[in-house]
Amino acid sequence: MAWNGDEASMQAFIDRHGITFANMNDQTGELFARFGVPAQPAWAFVSPNGKATAYLGVMEETALDAALTNAIAGS
Repeated sequence: MAWNGDEASMQAFIDRHGITFANMNDQTGELFARFGVPAQPAWAFVSPNGKATAYLGVMEETALDAALTNAIAGS
């Protein structure tokens, strides 16, 4: 998860929702710009060959599974 707000707000969100995966503070907007993400929620998947694909909005479990499978396969 990349967050573009202040550190305290990010940590409060993580704690409130019990998020256990890695999080990055993107106060500069560099990550959002790199992956062409205009707003949250959004997902960016990077395959082993470096191909990045961004998805905007909430992802249902089946769509998330498919995106992860595609990223792992490098497609």
